[in-house]
Amino acid sequence: MTTHPDPRVLVVGEALIDLIPAQDGSLTPSPGGAPANVAAGVSRLGTGAAFAGTLSTDALGSLLRRRMADAGVDLSLCGESDAPTALAVASPQPHGTRYDFHHHDTATFRLAPHTGGLDGFGAVYVGGLAAVVHPAAGAVLATARAAARETVLAVDPNVREDRSLDPKEALHQLRELISLAHLVKASDEDASQLWPDESPTAACRRLAAEGRLVVLTLGARGSMAFLPDSAPIRVPAVPVAVVDTIGAGDAFMAALLAGLTGLDRRPVDLAPPSVVELLHRAAMAAAVVCGRTGAALIGPCRST
Repeated sequence: MTTHPDPRVLVVGEALIDLIPAQDGSLTPSPGGAPANVAAGVSRLGTGAAFAGTLSTDALGSLLRRRMADAGVDLSLCGESDAPTALAVASPQPHGTRYDFHHHDTATFRLAPHTGGLDGFGAVYVGGLAAVVHPAAGAVLATARAAARETVLAVDPNVREDRSLDPKEALHQLRELISLAHLVKASDEDASQLWPDESPTAACRRLAAEGRLVVLTLGARGSMAFLPDSAPIRVPAVPVAVVDTIGAGDAFMAALLAGLTGLDRRPVDLAPPSVVELLHRAAMAAAVVCGRTGAALIGPCRST
């Protein structure tokens, strides 16, 4: 792996429609999908982002295309299909949001692998539902293997529970992606499901000791970062009146990528003060999204 001066980020995964319940019981369609949210967030934060997913030719696919184009995302690597757009029905809960997915035979998960020219990107991000839903999962893994050799591979496991997923297989797929990564961002809930025999912090220490920057998000308790040769770094959350938490983790990840790809060094080689600044910017981005309805990150987030 070599570092590359071009700070663009290639985001591989799904763009889908979240159906979000309103107070009157109706469902409001909102552009979503963790990778699409990350691509739009990276671009809005001023770093170039290219999205490699597949968009439907239906009206919802057109909505997703407009959303990312308006954010400045490069869609030249995006596929197109006449199959429908996948849906995710969101059910906000006291400690997060549950999703029920409608993804079978959709355009959203008909992904092609991208295994060439990845050294032309500062980082490649994989994660979201595409990492575990077939046939997309095979393309995501092939892309991740190539990215791990050519540039910085960032993985957000984003563990999802749904009746349509085999939990044992899904966790195996996510662990395999993590084993390839140079940067891992996971929530404490993700870590608990991926490594049930370890505490989240112990799992993160182990992953970092293998030569990674590992970031653990803790919701309202902030975040932690783990490097191979330093003590864990902890940064508090930015106080905000929470409207909903949909997309907050994606905004956090987008800010991490936007900050990292502007640096001409590997994530694991960052000094602790640089990591503190990175986590603070990511916390600000997450707070922006928590303070409004919908998953979109709008405008730059600056330290104050």
